[in-house]
Amino acid sequence: MPDLRVLADEDFCYLTTTGRVTGRPHEIEIWFSLVPETETLYMLSGGGDRSDWVKNLRRNPDVTVRIARREFSGRARGARDAEEDELARGLLVGKYESRAGSLTNWRRTSLPVAVDLSA
Repeated sequence: MPDLRVLADEDFCYLTTTGRVTGRPHEIEIWFSLVPETETLYMLSGGGDRSDWVKNLRRNPDVTVRIARREFSGRARGARDAEEDELARGLLVGKYESRAGSLTNWRRTSLPVAVDLSA
């Protein structure tokens, strides 16, 4: 596994899921946060479980993630517990909030999604 700390400050990652109806690859650009020590990537779905990409993950959790020019395989899942849920929310808001309180609603209402990365 490459040093994920080098990629952690990138603005976006590209998540590729498998379409639950078509079976074809479906790529989205999305905000993310990385925890290099656990090789875990976190995202928040503003649409909750209604987002197409989340529905795709529920059908098939195997994904590809591209950050800069690095590509990783991974397996998506929900937060394991309240602690990981809060970690995901805090990391993403901490990374992207440009003024205090501007992402309060997104932090509160979004669905945290974790991806355990592999090389």
